[in-house]
Amino acid sequence: MSTYTQLLYHIVFSTKNREKTLNKNNREEMFKYIWGTINNHNSHLYRINAESDHLHILTHIHPTISLSDFVKSIKVSSSKWIKEKGIFSIFNGWQDGYGAFTCSINEKDIIVKYIVNQEEHHKKESFQDEYIRLLKEAGINFKIEYLE
Repeated sequence: MSTYTQLLYHIVFSTKNREKTLNKNNREEMFKYIWGTINNHNSHLYRINAESDHLHILTHIHPTISLSDFVKSIKVSSSKWIKEKGIFSIFNGWQDGYGAFTCSINEKDIIVKYIVNQEEHHKKESFQDEYIRLLKEAGINFKIEYLE
């Protein structure tokens, strides 16, 4: 018997202190590195994009890895790599937490489009407001003081 899963997650996390350190010029290089990390976990990246202070990933996670280990691996390895390469000169790391929202395969194309259009989207909504909206839409209880 084989194992079959469809574990899609929309993962969101920000830079430490939400500092605007991810300059546009070097994001593609970071995306390629993170794609490699995801691929090394036998997982599939559907889309990745970022703004200056946060990152969105839509991915299928292999069933042998926990979500927390997966995100930790991405954050630890990419932080180290960014600092070694110096591609974002004032990058101080990623925030401690993250948001992860399960998705149906039927929602995949909508979420991919949402992630692709981050630059346009953030002309109208701040990351703080976006994150709170995502938490509320997912029915996640949170304390606002932990988001500031």
